[in-house]
Amino acid sequence: MEDDIPSVDDLFAGDDSPPSEPISEESLPITESIPQPNVDDKIESLMAVEQASPQPDILPADAEFMGEKGGVVTGRGRMEAAFGTGDGDETATAQVAQVASDATAGTIFHQVYRPWRGKLNSRWVRNWAILRYHIYGLFSKGHKPWPVMTKLVLFGVLITSIGDLLMLTVGAATGVEAIERLAGISRGNLYGHVLSFWFRNACTYPIVTALIIGGMISEDRRNGTSALYFSRPVNRRDYAAMKFLSVAAILSVVVLFTLSAYYLGAILVGGEGWSYVMDTGLLFLGAFIAGTLLVFTYTSIGLALSSVSSGKFFPAVAFIGLILGTKMVAFLIWALFDSSAIYLISPYDNLAHVGQWMLGLNHTYEHPASWSLVMLITMNAVSLYILSARVSSLEVTRE
Repeated sequence: MEDDIPSVDDLFAGDDSPPSEPISEESLPITESIPQPNVDDKIESLMAVEQASPQPDILPADAEFMGEKGGVVTGRGRMEAAFGTGDGDETATAQVAQVASDATAGTIFHQVYRPWRGKLNSRWVRNWAILRYHIYGLFSKGHKPWPVMTKLVLFGVLITSIGDLLMLTVGAATGVEAIERLAGISRGNLYGHVLSFWFRNACTYPIVTALIIGGMISEDRRNGTSALYFSRPVNRRDYAAMKFLSVAAILSVVVLFTLSAYYLGAILVGGEGWSYVMDTGLLFLGAFIAGTLLVFTYTSIGLALSSVSSGKFFPAVAFIGLILGTKMVAFLIWALFDSSAIYLISPYDNLAHVGQWMLGLNHTYEHPASWSLVMLITMNAVSLYILSARVSSLEVTRE
């Protein structure tokens, strides 16, 4: 029975391959372990190559400006890893910045300010440039860009201020004596041309001043334009003086120029002689001095308000509120308590009181005119102090 059972060899009798032999441990192929690359060895080899490469010549870094022999931007930098994957990370350090004198792989950036070694213009030429920048901008391009509305308001106020001269011309041309008496040269007319509360001094002069001083200094503080002034040989005293003269010059055209045109026009239209000039000359001089006080006071108060702000709106509104607000408050308190000394808080009333004293008009105030003069001096002194203190704090940046 054992012979009838086929073996495994009988099932694969047709295969010519030799019979399989038992596999022993000695017949297994010998395999060798493949060594893994060491990361530390690779980093050390790269560092060795870097050290072997020739280092560029280090040029001195004290050149005055790029282009001369000295600190040159080579475009090469060295980056050191702050963290790694090898051993010793707990003691690794990273150098994130180096002083230019201690750098060994090149200078990234080197800047030295060069002093101006050319010939400067005289002091008055530099100051004239500031004054011209503000005044020429009213009627010429390339200077301060005044808004169109400001130019229109100034032109309208200028035409309104010479309205007395136009009426006097009409009266002389038509021969109507009533018009000549109404608009002719007199104490009241000279005073009213400068210091009348309505309409001229209550509306036109404060509005013109507010439009001019709105951004005179506040824009320089907000936009950093002061750095352009003070990085040049322009000191702060000249800067404040030229700003003051710019505002005063524009106001003088509106107030003093129209007053002078009115007086001289009345002489020419009426054909008056030297005797008329001698009789009315002192009246004109008093009105001119009162107008000068008005220009100086409004300019100092306006620039003081502009220096404490960084925008146009606050100085303009604050100036109108200060001039007209103190006038209204003083009037209401005087009506309640019948005391004119409260008018000392109003810049306009102080100017009006001093102007009445100069022209010899009847005073509408019960307190002495010397009190109003002292208050005017105090207001101007405080305003100029605020202006000088704020101008001295303007920033100077040389970036």
